[in-house]
Amino acid sequence: MSDLLNLNFNDITGEMLKVISDYDTEKGFAGAYNIREDSQCAGRQNSANITITSKTDKPGIDITVKPFTKGETVFIPACVTHTAVDDLVYNDFYIGEGADVVIVAGCGVHNEGEEEARHNGIHRFFLEPNSSVLYKEKHIGTGDGAGLKKIDPVTECFLKENSRLEMDTIQLGGVDRSTRTTNAELGKNAKIIVRERIMTDNEEDAVTNFHVKLEGEDSGADLVSRSVARGNSHQAFYSVVEGDNRCTGHSACDAIIAENGKVDAQPALNAANVDAELIHEAAIGKIAGEQIMKLCSLGLTKEQAEEKIIEGFLK
Repeated sequence: MSDLLNLNFNDITGEMLKVISDYDTEKGFAGAYNIREDSQCAGRQNSANITITSKTDKPGIDITVKPFTKGETVFIPACVTHTAVDDLVYNDFYIGEGADVVIVAGCGVHNEGEEEARHNGIHRFFLEPNSSVLYKEKHIGTGDGAGLKKIDPVTECFLKENSRLEMDTIQLGGVDRSTRTTNAELGKNAKIIVRERIMTDNEEDAVTNFHVKLEGEDSGADLVSRSVARGNSHQAFYSVVEGDNRCTGHSACDAIIAENGKVDAQPALNAANVDAELIHEAAIGKIAGEQIMKLCSLGLTKEQAEEKIIEGFLK
């Protein structure tokens, strides 16, 4: 159980934490955590097997998970709650051999002012042999200010033999500009699975960049992005999967366009081994009319039917 006296954040952060990291206002976080608010630490707690320490050379933290740690969760949400904040943080995760943990790293940006507010989290994952990580990340922008709300995460992943990294990332809405960059290098029999879901509206712009190098024998990657572009928003999906050994790789972009939304999808494959099995696919279209008609026949309005279809698509 978390020590609630160790937390010191404002009400805006509290509300965003409920959305991006399922924060319980009565129980707090169960396990290790580090809460970042406007470039400062607003609360931290270690567990018996997970240690969080501040970097000494630049802003950020080191998260160290002991070998063979099982069933623990570490929370590292970050919130920007004011205009004219440009938050940059470097977080490194050292996952011990045989460990199996969950990492929750949501981000929220709130802007009521005229200047832009931005969070840029640079995360590096170092997975030792036979370790496993489920990485969960939700992004949201709130506030009615004219200033832009920007989130630009960078994720670098280094997976050793038999390790596994599963990334479940969601952009819920309200983020005016985002560029999400993920690079990964995989050793023998290592696996990376990415499930990305993005919602944009109005004049929002979101860019996704994936680059995965399958260097080890029998390594594998499965990258799937699902997105909805509404209003006048724009999204771009770029992925490169490189097969340098016997391996399997799959990259897919599945997008729905509504109103005047625009989506670019450019998946690419580079094979440098005769036993590299690589596949890419992309599908962009509108909501099928028969789906709307079916839901309307059950008593929903057209707008309600569209919302239900989009909700199911992004699950």
